[in-house]
Amino acid sequence: MILSRRELLTLFLGAPLAAAACREKPRVFPDGEIVGQSAELGHVLREMRSFEVPTDNWETKQIAIIGGGIAGLSAAWKLKNSGVNDFVVLELEKEAGGTSSSTAGTPVGYPWAAHYLPVPFKENADLIELLSEMSLLDGVNSDGEPVAKEQYLCREPEERIFYKGRWYEGLYLHAGESEEDKRQYAEFYRHVDHWVNWRDASGKRAFVLPVESCSTDTEVTQLDRITFADWLTQNGLTSERLRWYCDYACRDDYGLKVDQTSAWAGLFYFCSRVRKSGVESQPFITVPEGNGQFANYFLSKVGEHVRRSQMVVSVVPNENGVDVITLQNGELRGIRSKKVIYSAPIFTAPYVIRGFQTDATFNAAAFQHNAWFVANLQLKDRPKPRFAKDFPMAWDNVLYESQSLGYVTATHQKGIDYGPTVLTYYYPMCEDPNGRTTLFNYDWKQLADVCLTDLSRAHPDIYELTSRIDIMRWGHAMISPRPNFIWSGIREKAEKPHRNIHFAHTDLGGIALFEEAFYHGLRAAKKVS
Repeated sequence: MILSRRELLTLFLGAPLAAAACREKPRVFPDGEIVGQSAELGHVLREMRSFEVPTDNWETKQIAIIGGGIAGLSAAWKLKNSGVNDFVVLELEKEAGGTSSSTAGTPVGYPWAAHYLPVPFKENADLIELLSEMSLLDGVNSDGEPVAKEQYLCREPEERIFYKGRWYEGLYLHAGESEEDKRQYAEFYRHVDHWVNWRDASGKRAFVLPVESCSTDTEVTQLDRITFADWLTQNGLTSERLRWYCDYACRDDYGLKVDQTSAWAGLFYFCSRVRKSGVESQPFITVPEGNGQFANYFLSKVGEHVRRSQMVVSVVPNENGVDVITLQNGELRGIRSKKVIYSAPIFTAPYVIRGFQTDATFNAAAFQHNAWFVANLQLKDRPKPRFAKDFPMAWDNVLYESQSLGYVTATHQKGIDYGPTVLTYYYPMCEDPNGRTTLFNYDWKQLADVCLTDLSRAHPDIYELTSRIDIMRWGHAMISPRPNFIWSGIREKAEKPHRNIHFAHTDLGGIALFEEAFYHGLRAAKKVS
């Protein structure tokens, strides 16, 4: 269905802004294009075709890793560090990294999705090993907790929010709040403090990374049975501002609204990064290219093993191991491997692994993903403040009255506060039940129109300042922690190998975070080496 411009903007941004935008004179659009994400190639898998590889196109490897996102690259890094070299990483896209991919640009690089990593707790030894190897740490504090080097910690000001024509500090909107809003905000954080301090009989925390380390006590896991919105209501937390704040958190980390997100996942967002009540959340490690720094580091270590633009069309378990068939530029090639690490999204398993549908060891369809689009805007200069007392441009800039997540300023971490910059804009398709289909129905100019119109509410000069806007559509951006998924038992079943195929993906944690992908990549590597 073809929508008019007003209908398109209404769908993405709401009727008032759409009406105002359509009353304005036509704008001159900057250059740009749709980048990444081979949607058309991915759909070939659904055809379930048979593939015959020419005899001369076969080779042998000990291990084949399917998927070059963080889980696959982490597995490769672990294998390499363990002395294993007979492996290959097969990546569908032209560039590896998955949602941690980035682009080297001017004046700085910029991310295409994930843009930070909280400093881990001291118990996460494997992740601390990686950060130490990358020279991102500056030792430990008096409690033995890792300390990140100052230049990698998110620079102040960290966050601001736009509301009714003004920018304010922070993500929670304190401006104009009532006494009841204040009371409920404090009450909410009393609940957060309770769960931060909570321990089960064996001393496990309710919420921590990786999810594998979380308590499985019923008192905690029963939170997965209801939505976060229902949990808020049950606890008398009805403040519009607080509900928006929690909704933003769910959209930001999960691509879901508060009434779509498991209450367990909602509380996980607020509790898992806090060491103990009364202290701040763990600080963020970030650079202009976001988590691209980790993907790039892995590639610097295992890049010779990575094959890009390799579409895995068939994985065939047999008595000798696993045959992996790939398609590149119309040519079929095959790899006879002893074992496979399957680090592609879990829902694809029935379409790729031959015989899986008739001999499934878990319900792959339960691993539901959501859709996003991310736009990187190259600006000739900074937007002009609308008011002298506006809170200044921050690292993370959020629009209260928008369905988007606002933008991250790529130059912020480098202390480049004047002149050209890059803004990374995020829009999760959680308002639309057919978000994936809707997203791929629209072209670059339509999505650019959504982005620029949205940002124009805070920056009227955004059209004149933007010299280029490139857009990436993530059809299957990340796992959706809806109610009755994380603690349903499905994830645990998928962690077990299917014959000689070992699954490793952030999907297995139910939470789409770097820490989960890293954990499962290492777990699988240890199993196959």
